[in-house]
Amino acid sequence: MAISAVCSLKSLLILLLISAVPAAYLISLELSPPSTHVFQYRSTGGFLRECAKWDPHAGRFIVSFFEGGVGEVRVPEDYSPGDVLREVQLAKDADVAGNASLGLVVDRPRNRVVVAVADALRNKYSALAAYDLSTWKRLFLTQLSGPEDGKAFADDVAVDAEGNAYVTDVAGNKIWKVGPDGQLLSTITHPLFTPKQWYKSLVGLNGIVYHPDGYLLVIHTFTGNLFKVRLPDVSVGLVHVEGSLAFGDGMELLSPTRLVVAGSSPSARLVESSDGWETAKVVGSFKGPSHRLSTAATVKDGKVYLSHMFGIGYPEKKHAIVEAVFSA
Repeated sequence: MAISAVCSLKSLLILLLISAVPAAYLISLELSPPSTHVFQYRSTGGFLRECAKWDPHAGRFIVSFFEGGVGEVRVPEDYSPGDVLREVQLAKDADVAGNASLGLVVDRPRNRVVVAVADALRNKYSALAAYDLSTWKRLFLTQLSGPEDGKAFADDVAVDAEGNAYVTDVAGNKIWKVGPDGQLLSTITHPLFTPKQWYKSLVGLNGIVYHPDGYLLVIHTFTGNLFKVRLPDVSVGLVHVEGSLAFGDGMELLSPTRLVVAGSSPSARLVESSDGWETAKVVGSFKGPSHRLSTAATVKDGKVYLSHMFGIGYPEKKHAIVEAVFSA
């Protein structure tokens, strides 16, 4: 299996899996009443949406498009559960056409959104883009890797208190550090990031968050390992987690001691730590619509919501952002 299949977990393999499932079963899953609240929205674009993050300042979800670009889904004040919202594209750059927009973070202190960009199929290009949240003018586009650098896949991003961005390479098991103005500052590598079994590196470092105490938490998808990366000295430690985080994807801090890990089997896990993320424990899980695949988490009004990769329908696609209610 070629390492270019890094994106398969989220696209090709899942599509093949879905194609093998009886259509009647998929329809029944889609028509089943949801167990929790769901924001539904329609798109005239592609079937795949990697990430949605809540922007409370503007009352909207910021959404990344797997076919490239960024949009918004506004939630009006008179919204009622069951309303189907609309997606509006806000940014799409011709000079990165053919690349996917993936993990993103809303950086309100600097009035911008920062987005990981990658060649999802061939893994020959990775970049970080930043856009002004008011005008949607692009502030910078920083190339992180090109064809001459080997396989790389910029997947998710976090921003620290100073505005530095940290971008995970899910193909190369490393983290790029990009300065507030877009300058590529360094690359963070560590032996712990790369498992001994080659196949466990097919989908490697993925979700990443910045903790307000000054360090990063990073998930490795295929091993389920959670890493603590201390800043600015960049020392790396393995968080000893009681419970499995295998197939973890996007993450979000619910509080300094609670972390949400989106993914598959189940759709999300709630993780707690009482010692500054030296150790942790999985204390809850949530099973959402498995036929859509949970890929990212966000917090709205104190509640956790999961964005899902797959839209359903044609020509318009209906996408789902699902409230996660955790059980022990």
